[in-house]
Amino acid sequence: MPNFYISRERFKSATSISGTQFNDAVDRVIEASSRDIDRWTRRFFIPKTQTRLYHYPQNRPGRATVIWVDQDLLSITTLQTKAQNATPTTISSSDYFLEPANPEPDGNSRYNRVEIDESTTAAFEAGDTPQRSISVAGSWGWSGVTQTAGSVDDSGGISDSDTALIISDASKVGVGETLLIDSEQIFVSDRDFAAKGSVLLNMGGDLGAVNSTTTVTLDSSHGIVAGEVIRLDSEKMYVVSVSTNDVTVIRAYDGSVLAAHSNDVAIHVNRTLTIERAVNGTTAASHSDSASITKYTPEPDVTRWALAEAITTWHQEHSGWGRSIGTGDGATEFSGREITQLRESMAGYYRRTREAVI
Repeated sequence: MPNFYISRERFKSATSISGTQFNDAVDRVIEASSRDIDRWTRRFFIPKTQTRLYHYPQNRPGRATVIWVDQDLLSITTLQTKAQNATPTTISSSDYFLEPANPEPDGNSRYNRVEIDESTTAAFEAGDTPQRSISVAGSWGWSGVTQTAGSVDDSGGISDSDTALIISDASKVGVGETLLIDSEQIFVSDRDFAAKGSVLLNMGGDLGAVNSTTTVTLDSSHGIVAGEVIRLDSEKMYVVSVSTNDVTVIRAYDGSVLAAHSNDVAIHVNRTLTIERAVNGTTAASHSDSASITKYTPEPDVTRWALAEAITTWHQEHSGWGRSIGTGDGATEFSGREITQLRESMAGYYRRTREAVI
């Protein structure tokens, strides 16, 4: 289930880990920590498109016009009663309410039940069997909120089977994030560099292998933005800021080797994403060039929690799950008190109470 609650880039920045040789191990730790959070909270923080089935009548107090659901419901696409029958009955969206009607304190709407509008003739029914007789198809999860993440920058767009995607702004997208293009969710599993059109180094001379040389001049209309990573030959550089054609960089970034570069060398940028299609129950589709991209970002405290869990796991794995981290004079004793307190606090706030829904 490829939903990460922090990106690879954020984890490596927080831990000062450099080098692509660590990427697979980093991804495994992030994924494990994200799934731990799902289990501890009994929730998921990136929405899924699912059909969930319920017994009717439910074995709990309440009116026969109410169905309680067992996950956070964001929206319904199809509600059916007598779902086990050969011809289920679809209930119109004008004949039911999603409750509670008022938004949560964070401003989002998460629903825990579906209620028939009692002014209508619609009704829940068991049909041939009370088992799995109510079908609720829709979007489920803590929040469906997304943030702007640039656009597709692939000539001709992408087909429904492409596994590579070129984007307009690499600073907005990290490995491990889930993107939304039109109605399809796409998981970013890796990234690579590609030449940025005809953009070249434009220093008027060679660029020396000097760490203190952090201003790089590019051709005009280069389109590079702060937060992206560029590559000259085999040296990677992190773009700190951009002033017209002058780009301020951190040299020898992510474990690459400081090197000299000839004037007019091609500029590569890390905008080529390796992607997994149609994740979380969505459907693969073609997307046009310049199609808008947004990304799902869990609550800030959830991402902080995921980062803390991942860092703890990383250090413990690399110390053999011992009582200390590091060796020699650099060794520090590990008590786990802080991460335990954070875990208890976060799980206590976000944990979904088990409800009798059958």
